[in-house]
Amino acid sequence: MAPILLALVPPQGPTTGGNTITLVGTGLSGASAVMFGSTPATSFTVLFDGAITAVAPPGTGTVQVTVTTAAGTSNPASYTYQAPVPPVILALVPPFGPAAGGLPVLIVGAQLAGATAVNFGATPATNFTVLSDGAIVAVAPAGTGTVQVTVVTGAGTSNGGAYRYL
Repeated sequence: MAPILLALVPPQGPTTGGNTITLVGTGLSGASAVMFGSTPATSFTVLFDGAITAVAPPGTGTVQVTVTTAAGTSNPASYTYQAPVPPVILALVPPFGPAAGGLPVLIVGAQLAGATAVNFGATPATNFTVLSDGAIVAVAPAGTGTVQVTVVTGAGTSNGGAYRYL
């Protein structure tokens, strides 16, 4: 009997690909191919008869994902490519610091994982560490007044979070 796909988790991802999808179903052991439309998965691993993890290739629109085994090709399951979402800043902790800089600031938000820069106004953070998709710790540079802190990723630049120098 051909494999059966019941769900894709998550059923969507970025147009750039590279994200891991879990394919849930039955008869998935011995998979020889996982296809996203006409494009093969970047890689895949059969976890057990009911689950495969696959790395999505780049793509656009909605494609049909299928699994092929010696018993045949599965029913299709829809996967939707979405444009990358720019980062969002929800809070700065603390929202103020000394004019000399040097204070670590926790940036809380969403879509922060791919950060390539953190800026305090026009000045780059002294350094920064991405903790997760929702948090970054950045060391404030020296400055004056109130500036907007922004995070830059491949999907764009975040909204600004106000940081006040004391």
